[in-house]
Amino acid sequence: MSILIYAESADGKFKKVAFELASYAKKVAESMGTTVTAVTINQQDVSELSKYGVAKVLKVSDAALQNFNAKAYADVIKQAAQKESTQVVVLSSTTDSLYLAPLLSIGLGAGFASNVVSLPLSTSPFQVKRTAFSNKAFAITEVNTAIKVLSIAKNSYGIFESANSLTEESFAPSLNAADFNVKVTSVEKTTGKVTIADADIVVSGGRGLKGPENWGMLEELATVLGAATACSKPVSDLGWRPHSEHVGQTGKPVATNLYIAIGISGAIQHIAGINSSKVKVVINSDPEAPFFKVADYGVVGDAFDIVPRLTQKLKEFKAQNS
Repeated sequence: MSILIYAESADGKFKKVAFELASYAKKVAESMGTTVTAVTINQQDVSELSKYGVAKVLKVSDAALQNFNAKAYADVIKQAAQKESTQVVVLSSTTDSLYLAPLLSIGLGAGFASNVVSLPLSTSPFQVKRTAFSNKAFAITEVNTAIKVLSIAKNSYGIFESANSLTEESFAPSLNAADFNVKVTSVEKTTGKVTIADADIVVSGGRGLKGPENWGMLEELATVLGAATACSKPVSDLGWRPHSEHVGQTGKPVATNLYIAIGISGAIQHIAGINSSKVKVVINSDPEAPFFKVADYGVVGDAFDIVPRLTQKLKEFKAQNS
């Protein structure tokens, strides 16, 4: 009857979202008088999950699952949920989890609530608060099925330590050959950089930077802040930056603690994709840029003057406080 989470990992390390899910599930489990079980896939060291309230880990190790496959992963989590007689499955809002969530819901005959931003308002009936209309409103959703699948909006709950003892158990679900009709032929990974998915801070640039040769100053600012770099859709369409850096409603949605937009006018699709970020800073030479209407802080001026000076000030601040 435990609360089940899928703890995502990559390259032998848990993603930050895994700890946010564990923290969230721990609180839900307390309110329902149960515990938290995590299912992991090809992750050897799972001890870190105990810091955030996970009591049991079902460890799946299978070479066939080395690369993400939505159907196969959904089937694995379904079998884990059935084994644990789970009533609530908690997933993240990463691209992978959003891909597998509907498949998992169908497999379990479960109601699915996406973009959940807070703890359940009630567990009987089971009601959750979700974002709606591209983060412009909230909806209170009641899930009436026996099993519920929740997808938690990134950075909406936070990470809280709640250490306890951890039981590890090897789990060998049966894999269906039909789940592997789609095959991964190659995987390209960005190395040596903070990824957008895991970043607390994102520094993003638009066409106002005039060309790819000017991205160095954004990358320098990002390095000082420990941030990921991103861009608007026109920039990726022009080939100035890779599509993996495109954020917005039609790219990667972000919900960071700090989002810095430089030379981005603020098309509605871009704003919709970053609107869940907690603090938004805009640097633009056009005082009428739409982005200023949703910004927490705005700087009207030339990015080629402001960004280098901001970077230098941050370097000085870090040197004085290191």
